[in-house]
Amino acid sequence: MRAAFSFLKKLKKNNNRDWFQAHKEEYNLAKEEFESFIRTVIQKAGKYDPDIKALDAGKTIFRIYRDIRFSKDKTPYKTHFAASFQKDGKKTGYPGYYIHLEPGNSFVGGGIWQPDPEFTAKIRQEIDYCREEFLDIINNKNFQSHFGGLDMKDFSLKRMPKGYEADHPLGEFIKLNSWLADRAYSDEEVYSEDFLNKVVSDIKTLKPFMNFLTRALLP
Repeated sequence: MRAAFSFLKKLKKNNNRDWFQAHKEEYNLAKEEFESFIRTVIQKAGKYDPDIKALDAGKTIFRIYRDIRFSKDKTPYKTHFAASFQKDGKKTGYPGYYIHLEPGNSFVGGGIWQPDPEFTAKIRQEIDYCREEFLDIINNKNFQSHFGGLDMKDFSLKRMPKGYEADHPLGEFIKLNSWLADRAYSDEEVYSEDFLNKVVSDIKTLKPFMNFLTRALLP
């Protein structure tokens, strides 16, 4: 990821259209490096998750252009590369894996972010009905060593949703409006030879969690 990070560091200091256009060739090389990485991740991780093995890597990658129409920040470009892949491709509403590479802020994770009310209700119901299975997944030693549990900090309601008792034994998970797990990586780890294998291992570890969430949403 050295070419990608080298470009992103320069872009952060020169986030304007003139500079970007003058360095378009460097951007294309950086993007190709990232896309090649994602392609290999899908190929290797597809052995553990058949839902992603046929995905086109190019279609999983987010555009670098920012939507600035309703933002106070008018810088035109993102300073990271990111990809999301899930059952039936990006933007299907199903849980997905996410890879975010950015100097000083890289992470890999998976789950579902702020699903619509229907999907939210189904996931909460699945957690309620399958309590032991859910706890076995997120308390698994391997899951904990990779992710340390779910991201509870920014996605919890102040009150229990309607229909659930206030002292529900899994209330902290029922109150979530997003169910996510992620793992941070330093720049040195991203540069390392075993980074690819670590990412594939992350996805393999996430698979039972993803299965649980996806099952809740299927007809």
